[in-house]
Amino acid sequence: MTDRPSASPASRRGGSTNRNHGGLALLTLSALGVVYGDIGTSPLYAFREAFKVGGLDVTEQSILGVLSLIFWSLVLVVSIKYLLFVLRADNDGEGGILALTSLLIHSDQSKLNSRFVMIAVGVFGTALLYGDGMITPAISVLSAVEGLEVAVPALESWVLLIASAILVALFANQHRGTATLGSFFGPIMVLWFAIISVLGLIQIVSNPSVLAAINPFAALTFAFEQPGFAFLSLGGVFLVVTGTEALYADMGHFGPTPIKLGWFGLVFPALTINYFGQGALLLQDPAAIENPFYGLAPSWGVLPLVVLATAATVIASQALISGAYSLTSQAIQLGYLPRQRIHHTSSTRSGQIYVSGINWMLMISSVALVFAFRSSSNLAGAYGVGVATMMVITTMLLYVIMRDRWQWSNGKAVSLTALFLIFDVLFFAANITKIPAGGWFPLAVGILGFTLMTTWKRGRNLLAARLERSELPIQRFIESIIENPQQRVTGTAVYLHPVGGATPTSLLTNLRHHEVLHERIVLVTLEVSNRPRLPEAGRTKLIPLGEGFFQIVLTYGFMEHAHVPEALHNIVSRNFSFDETHATYFVGKETVLPSAVPGMKLWREHLYAFMHRNAESAALSFGLPPERVVEVGIQVPI
Repeated sequence: MTDRPSASPASRRGGSTNRNHGGLALLTLSALGVVYGDIGTSPLYAFREAFKVGGLDVTEQSILGVLSLIFWSLVLVVSIKYLLFVLRADNDGEGGILALTSLLIHSDQSKLNSRFVMIAVGVFGTALLYGDGMITPAISVLSAVEGLEVAVPALESWVLLIASAILVALFANQHRGTATLGSFFGPIMVLWFAIISVLGLIQIVSNPSVLAAINPFAALTFAFEQPGFAFLSLGGVFLVVTGTEALYADMGHFGPTPIKLGWFGLVFPALTINYFGQGALLLQDPAAIENPFYGLAPSWGVLPLVVLATAATVIASQALISGAYSLTSQAIQLGYLPRQRIHHTSSTRSGQIYVSGINWMLMISSVALVFAFRSSSNLAGAYGVGVATMMVITTMLLYVIMRDRWQWSNGKAVSLTALFLIFDVLFFAANITKIPAGGWFPLAVGILGFTLMTTWKRGRNLLAARLERSELPIQRFIESIIENPQQRVTGTAVYLHPVGGATPTSLLTNLRHHEVLHERIVLVTLEVSNRPRLPEAGRTKLIPLGEGFFQIVLTYGFMEHAHVPEALHNIVSRNFSFDETHATYFVGKETVLPSAVPGMKLWREHLYAFMHRNAESAALSFGLPPERVVEVGIQVPI
């Protein structure tokens, strides 16, 4: 009897590889449904706005010039800058301006003062994304629904209501999570890109001369012969790359590989074909500039295209919404926003979250923008200023990453940064002209967000400093217990306190009022790392202090959320064990009192006090069982 041959290592690896490929394909499909909705639906309005923004005449030179600018913007800004370089500048897999800023905050402390301006700029860029998250759903959905004016003119008066109803439905379903939405939206986006490719290809075949726009000299000739119009048209051309910042912010949801596969494999070719198809249409019929996208479709196909475009623009909003959730979570952990309830919507991808407060704020703002601006062309005036500013900020932060993290020479880093800034600054300058027409809105949101974030950060530091001044070192407190023994009761008292080595004010207050101590007292301090996530093995630091006292320091990444009972239960030590059923959690609840004490302007102190009162309680935020929590109040002037 002979033994059966075992499977070879190669075959075993092959099975695993096939499964990995299957997972990658599913992630790529989900990424198409979440990440590329915004940039993928820009053909609805971007090409048209490039002519309308600057009052550009529809001539062969202007058509080819604008097309060339669009094509090379997609190549240089999206394909090269973001996908090949910016996506490499991740913070352990997390992307976005705040993830980059956190690297600066937690880098060499000797450089922290010199980088104060860069950190402030990064925070402002983060705040700008919220304005973009309000405008993107409004302009995307409204531009699609406006197709009803072409297909069914009688519905023109219903466009605003229909767009608003769609936006409300979109935000109402966000709690289902990006994994669920992505797997549902992905196939729709694949169909969208296939349809817009076919529509564009038909026009290109009928007028192949439009392909001359691939030559960058078409853009240069346009710029030299019509410099004023070319510059103004950049405000519309820029709309073809909006969505790339959200793409970067959403990297933690899917990873860089699925995002790159989706772009080079489907999105980039489809967008290029469609834009060139619109150009070919205008070469034949300049009057089609009123709505060149829907002009690509035959009359019988306009209404089905409106339905598909509406679905695609609903999806387009998802990238910014998901990005806003990610940035909010990061800002909370890094101390720039008050605690909020964060729901994890996936058991396998920790970056997929839902933040209800941000969701409803974005929904109300988006619907209000629809009624305030009343058309996608009017909204285009508000769109782009914030995104262009964020792109400049990202390039500035990228330079620091090139030098510090990638260890590039200054000459190499400066050269690439200068190349990127040429396009960023041109787009920024062109979009600045939109400020009177609505571009002030994202800047106003950015300034408001920056004020809230910096006020919260400064207020937290002041509060910690005020508390620290009145705190007693824990070793001195333990020595006083030895000298003056107190009555001890059974059980474990867990005191949450932000400063390790200090006696929590809630402990002193509890002892003063009840004149007893628990037989075991655990002082828990939470710290946040500059990394998004940390391994469980290195999360906990246990320090026995004697007399039944223990100091425990729990360190979390800025994309993780602390669960104190679980962390205490997982501690394995001969000196320490934790029984949650006999534990009581004491949490200090500070009431902040604005005062004349030097610190912040009085109006900012009142603002911080308001934000502090409305922050989510520590008990809910850190997973403490409500029935075992005691809140100890204290008033603190700042």
